[in-house]
Amino acid sequence: MYATCLFCHSDLGSNEVIERIPVGRRLAFDAAKGRLWVVCRKCERWNLTPLDERWEAIEECERLFSETRLRASTDNIGLAKLREGLELVRIGQALRPEMAAWRYGDQFGRRRRKHILVTGAAVAAVGGIVVLGPVTGIIGIGGWGTWQIVSNLHNAYQNGRVRARVRLPDSDTVIRIRKKHLEKVSVVRADDDWALSMPIPRKQQTHTTGRTALYTGTKALQAAARLLPAINEAGARREEVRDAVTLVSSVGEPGQLFRRYTPGNYSPTLPARVSRRKSGSYDRGHAISHMPKEVRLALEMASHEEQERRALEGELALLEAAWREAEEVAKISDDMFVSETTLSRLEALRNSG
Repeated sequence: MYATCLFCHSDLGSNEVIERIPVGRRLAFDAAKGRLWVVCRKCERWNLTPLDERWEAIEECERLFSETRLRASTDNIGLAKLREGLELVRIGQALRPEMAAWRYGDQFGRRRRKHILVTGAAVAAVGGIVVLGPVTGIIGIGGWGTWQIVSNLHNAYQNGRVRARVRLPDSDTVIRIRKKHLEKVSVVRADDDWALSMPIPRKQQTHTTGRTALYTGTKALQAAARLLPAINEAGARREEVRDAVTLVSSVGEPGQLFRRYTPGNYSPTLPARVSRRKSGSYDRGHAISHMPKEVRLALEMASHEEQERRALEGELALLEAAWREAEEVAKISDDMFVSETTLSRLEALRNSG
């Protein structure tokens, strides 16, 4: 069993309660459909497990849930917290809209609270420096000049921060995506179907990659699942999540939602068009960041549901490959700023142990 979140690459934690799945501090399960997820406590995403022993783990979760008194539940979804700290989410006969609203409400709500908290803290810090700096003598320039300096530093940090890491199609190269790149991620038309266009940072461009990566088919959904959480970083209110759920429920399968917003099917009034051409392979696209919020949220939901649908239909190799990629990307992230000398020393200590 893998120990890294598929989406944010954070450590999922561990538990000593469920013998078959010792990973995770919150598990969600649907006994009727045989589904088991590990919920990341950092980003609140649901990681579907590729375990062959899933049924035994689900039976154990069902037994522990029924034996626990500390429960909160609706008609179809229940939450139980065990004494050991493990939380169990039991999914009953919930309809798709109810299930999606409950599942994604936590994720987008938590993102929104975090975004408000971080933004408020930044504004308070800048305001405090502007007011107290000249008074205390730490900063001797005027308040407006101080505001501009601190604001510019904050913007530089936000623009330079890596928001997502995505592999290039048919390559092992991991691309680091920042804010300015997210703004140009677009839904485009390629070979009479939808595709995803993603700019490649200048420092990572080569003569073989070009300036833009084009994802099609399954790879487009996988890339969308990585990029959309970063695009929707600010989260959403409950009513916005409800509108997005309605939008997802209106299509037969998730891929249809992306097709609905490809060029020729959708003409946003906002300046959302991004022109991208590569040897005539695809035409003008629609920048996802400029689409209405409920559309962006719905596309994120759809990308994850489509991946789970394929995995549950027997394509577990796809799911296991996604888990392995998450582990590899997490390792790349961890080792990015560690020197070779330190890595060699750590390896020697492991071998000596």
